Amino acid sequence: MSLQHYSVTRFSKAARVAAILGALCVILLISAPWWAGRAEMRLLGELFLYLALASLWNLMAGYAGLVSVGQQAFVGFGGYMLFALTMFGGLHPFAAIALAGVLGALVSVPVAVLIFRLRGAYFAIGTWVIAEVFRLGFAQVSALGGGSGSSLPMAIVKSLASKRDMREALSYWLALGAAVLVVTCVYLFLRSRQGLALTAIRDNELAAKSLGIDIWRTKFTVYVVTSALTAMIGALIFLQKLRISPDAAFSVNDWTAFVIFIVVIGGIGTIEGPIIGTLVFFALRETLADLGTIYLIVLGIVAIVVMLKAPKGIWGLIRTRFDLQLFPLGYRVIAPKDDKEA
Repeated sequence: MSLQHYSVTRFSKAARVAAILGALCVILLISAPWWAGRAEMRLLGELFLYLALASLWNLMAGYAGLVSVGQQAFVGFGGYMLFALTMFGGLHPFAAIALAGVLGALVSVPVAVLIFRLRGAYFAIGTWVIAEVFRLGFAQVSALGGGSGSSLPMAIVKSLASKRDMREALSYWLALGAAVLVVTCVYLFLRSRQGLALTAIRDNELAAKSLGIDIWRTKFTVYVVTSALTAMIGALIFLQKLRISPDAAFSVNDWTAFVIFIVVIGGIGTIEGPIIGTLVFFALRETLADLGTIYLIVLGIVAIVVMLKAPKGIWGLIRTRFDLQLFPLGYRVIAPKDDKEA
C-alpha cells in the first residue's frame, strides 16, 4: 500500500461527536434562565468561573511549567479594579471588566520580569509573596473600604438591568461566556505555532531551546495573557458577589488551592482535565459541604488517591485506556482499512 492511501488529520470521530454535543450543551445552558431557578443559576455561574480559572492555571502550569500559587493576586486585582473603575471612574461594569483585563496585563509585566528570575519552588513561593503584597496594598486603600472591604453601590448594580431577574440572567450569561471564551482561546492558542512551541517547551525545554524557540518570551506571553484573563474573571466573580474585601479577594484557598485541586484530579496538561475536575469538585462540594472540616479532609484524600493511582488525572486515565481526545491538538496518521485488517 503506497503512502498516498494514508491520511493525516487532527480530528477524530470522537472529537466531532464531542463538538456537536458541546454545542448542544452550550445552547441548553444559554437557555437556563428560562428553566432553572436562582440557586441553580448561581451554582452554574460559579462553576463556569472556576472552570475558566482552572483552564488558565492549567495553561500556565501544565504547558508553560509556571506553577503559580499566587494567581489570587490577579483575581483580587480584577475585582478591585471593577469596584474602583465603576465607583470612581464612572465606567459601566462591562467596560470596567474589559479595562480590568488590560490593567491586569500591564501589572503582570513588571511582576513577570521580577519572578521569572526564580525557578521551581522559589517561583511558586514568589508568586504567593506577590499576592500577599497585593492583599496588603489594597487593604490600605481606605476609599475601597480598607481591610473591611466595600459593597457595590445599588446605582451601579441597576445599571446592568433594572429588574433583579434580568441582572441575575445577565450575570449568568457573562460567566458562561467567560468559560466558553477561555476554553476556546486556550484550545486555539495550543493549536497555533506558539502553542506548538509551548508544547515543545513542556516536553523538553532543552530540546526546544536547541530548535530556536525563545523560551523566556513564550512563557512571558503566556503569563501576561493568563493574568489579563484571570483579572477579567476576578471582576466577573465580584460582580456576582457585589461585595469585596482583601481577605475574600486574595484568598489563596478559594482562588488557587481549589483551582489546583481541580486541575490535578482532572488531568494537568490537557484541555479536558479542568472540565472534568470542575465537575468532580462541585459534585464533592455540593455533596459534602455540610460536613464542615470533613469536607476538606475528603478533598485531600481524593487528591492523594488520584495522584497515586492516576498521576495524569482522571482524564489521563480515560485517554490512556480508550485512546480518546476530545480537543485534538496534534496530528494523527490514519491508515487504510485494508492495512488495519491485515
